Order: sequence, then C-alpha cells, then structure tokens
Amino acid sequence: MAEGINRQWTLASRPEGYPAEENFALVESPIGDTGPGDLLVQTIWLSLDPYMRGRMAAGRSYTAPVEVGGVMQGEVVGRVVESRAAGFVRGDIVAAPLGWQEYGHVSGLRARKVDLSIGPISTALGVLGMPGLTAYFGLLDVGEARPGDVVVVSAASGAVGAVAGQIARLMGCRVVGTAGTDEKVSYIVEELGFDAGINYKSEDVGEALSSACPDGVDVYFDNVGGPVTDAVLERLRYRGRVAICGQISQYNLARPEQGPRNLRYLLTNQARMEGFLVFNYAARYEEARGRLARWVADGRVKYREDVVEGFEQAPRAFIGLMHGANFGKLLVKAGE
Repeated sequence: MAEGINRQWTLASRPEGYPAEENFALVESPIGDTGPGDLLVQTIWLSLDPYMRGRMAAGRSYTAPVEVGGVMQGEVVGRVVESRAAGFVRGDIVAAPLGWQEYGHVSGLRARKVDLSIGPISTALGVLGMPGLTAYFGLLDVGEARPGDVVVVSAASGAVGAVAGQIARLMGCRVVGTAGTDEKVSYIVEELGFDAGINYKSEDVGEALSSACPDGVDVYFDNVGGPVTDAVLERLRYRGRVAICGQISQYNLARPEQGPRNLRYLLTNQARMEGFLVFNYAARYEEARGRLARWVADGRVKYREDVVEGFEQAPRAFIGLMHGANFGKLLVKAGE
C-alpha cells in the first residue's frame, strides 16, 4: 500500500451554461493499494481539453458522463510510483487516463510508455498525443486533403487546429484558419505558415472567406460549429469534405442553437460532412505518431503550449479554455 494523501478535482455539480468554479470540488483521500496488473502513477502534466465540457453534462454522448462526485476525466503524463503490471517499472514515464488527480491507479493495459527520445514529455498530451493524432486522422482520412485543395480550419491556433493546418500545408494545400484574436491570427500566418487568417470576432467571416477562398473550399476541419461553420458550408466546392472534430461554440449554451439550415449546400455540391472520433484509429496511432514526431523534429510542424502552474489551478484554467483564453495546448503542471 502506498502511503500518503491524494488530491482529486471532482464534479460538484453540473454546470448550466459555462462552467464555474463552484461546479468543482477539491477532495482528499488515501492513495490506497495497487492491484494486480495495475500501476500507481503520480501526475506531472494534466491535459485540459474542450471535450471535457461534454463529460460534465448528463446528456447522451459517445461516452458516459462524469457522475456528480466523480473525478473529472482526462489524460495525464506521470511517473510510475509502483508497478504490478508486466512491462512497467518504477520511474517509467507514462501517459494514462488518470483524470484530474495527483495520484491514481490505472491498468497497465491503459497506460502507454512515453518515448523520451522524441520530445519533451508534455508533447505526449499535445502534438504527439491525442490532439496531434486527431488532427492527423481528421485531415487525412476524414477530410481526404489532397495537393491543391483549399482547406479551412477553425480554432486554428488551438492544439488540434494548429497541427491540422500545418499538415495541410505539408500536403500541398492552401490553408485558411480562423481564430479569436489578432495575435492568434498573426501566429497561424507568420509562424505556422497558413496562407491566410480570419479573426472571427472582428471580421465578417463570410466576406473574409470569399476573399481568402474565392473559388470555394474543398476541405473544412470543423472545431467550432455555429456561425463560422455556417459561413464555410455556403462556400463548399463540388465534392467538398467536412470533418467535424468539435463544436465548442455550442458546448456551453444552456439551450442549443437552431441547427443548420444550409445543408442544401451539401446537396447541391454533392459534398460530405462527417463526424469522427480519434479512438477509432487506435490501431494506427504509432504510424501517425511516427510521422508527427519526424515533422516536429525537422521543424515542419511547430507547436505551442499554454502552461498553468499548480494542480489547484485546473478548474480556473479549464473555465478559461471554455472562453478561449488559452493560446496553444493547455496543460497544468502538477508535479516535477
């Protein structure tokens, strides 16, 4: 038995609209025993991601919601403190779905050793982790991006969108991104190499898209839904493809907006709109991670991390994420 106290952020109540600090509770409990086949992991980095908002709601989704009183779900990178699982020893660095807690037990079957040779361990939660893999498969398999395509990426400065846009550039596409501040627009154009950027808060998105994509859009990587997506759908080209990765503009609405009424553009252009979950590509993760690691190593894919210091700051940082306050992959540094 591992001695000591574990701190966990739990769901205190389900939010109505945007989450607030009172929806979270910090609780303490004994660390407890490590069972056969399990690992005890101490969190170093905690990933905060938009999908977590859906887990806070009771509605139907692709996975069960967090129960009130349950530990908030999420992936971490941490150090193995105790191992009763084959193939792992004390001191190994692993990525695992531990949730918002400083220590946790997890089956060795659900943990992945982090390759320390391909980048800082934090990248296992970002460009070389779920966000990077999501961008890879969403753009190449669902969006079927090809040389010469015009690709639009929403939330383009975020952990997923930034990688998707850079992969599109590597594939020989023209890439246009939307973001919420002039600083983020400058970042995707000047540092990441997007061909054009649109500030969806200060510009007329439809007019800006018509200017940046005068002949229309072949592929749309959709992270946001809402009015931005409406504007893109109206500009799809023949046989256009829409990969629905996220709908963050809708996650915090107490009452959902009226659904799209412009699906006729899919009909008239014989276009395709498809939602996807990265977990369905698990058998190909290492293929994608290998390519992403090479692109990062040679500087063709860049990444940015928004680091919040201290486990105690997780709820406040997550609330900021829901309001677009983060710039890059949002991480909480919970340990050394």
